[in-house]
Amino acid sequence: MLSLKTCSHKRSSNEPIPSGGDTIDVAIEYSPLSLYTYDDTLGGLNYDIIRDIAHEHNLILKFHPVVSLTEAMDYLSSGVYDIVIAEVPMTSTYRESVLFTSPIYLDRQVLVQRKDSVTGKVSIESQLELAGDTIWAVANSPVALRIKNLSSEIGDTIYVISDSVYSAEQLFIMTAVGEIKQSVMNETVAKTLSADYPSVDISTNISFTQFQPWVVNPENATLCDSLNSWIEAFKSTQKYTETLHKYGL
Repeated sequence: MLSLKTCSHKRSSNEPIPSGGDTIDVAIEYSPLSLYTYDDTLGGLNYDIIRDIAHEHNLILKFHPVVSLTEAMDYLSSGVYDIVIAEVPMTSTYRESVLFTSPIYLDRQVLVQRKDSVTGKVSIESQLELAGDTIWAVANSPVALRIKNLSSEIGDTIYVISDSVYSAEQLFIMTAVGEIKQSVMNETVAKTLSADYPSVDISTNISFTQFQPWVVNPENATLCDSLNSWIEAFKSTQKYTETLHKYGL
């Protein structure tokens, strides 16, 4: 059921390859909600949940920590990864090319900006004030599509600089220290980081609440169906509630 398909295209020496056998290759994004390291300890909401599910069902996982969502999605579609765990909401656009699991939690996108050092006020207090302005976002993330739709809603252009190098966490820090003006990312990530950066404001919502699932290779419907069953079972447990509470959800 969990066997993997090996891609036929030629690979470079540093390109990841499918593990083969019963091992499930999981690309997981470096972020406070998905995967982080503290001393020698791994943690993160998504990491904890999939680890607990794997333990319950005797699954063999190989984690591939990633920063670039674009690269992770490319490797998913080519069969290198079986699952991508990152900030990819369940939208109609993504449904055309990938399989989604049942939602793991709910989230929404917010604007990350600095407060005035004297007054504590922010320059953007509503979505309308982004007209003609520029935001930074992780390349290939859903932010670009949301900003495009928001531009249509307010009747003016909002420019997006898509960064293919840095993660949402890094863009948050770059905003906080003044390297970039403002960025958009999921509220759960921004909320976790804002505790250490009181000069940053995340109160301006950019999207409605969205489901946050995991993403599965479109050719592995059997794995997706199994994950859905396991996820729904886990969500009915006290352990799931405790895990959400642990990460402030």
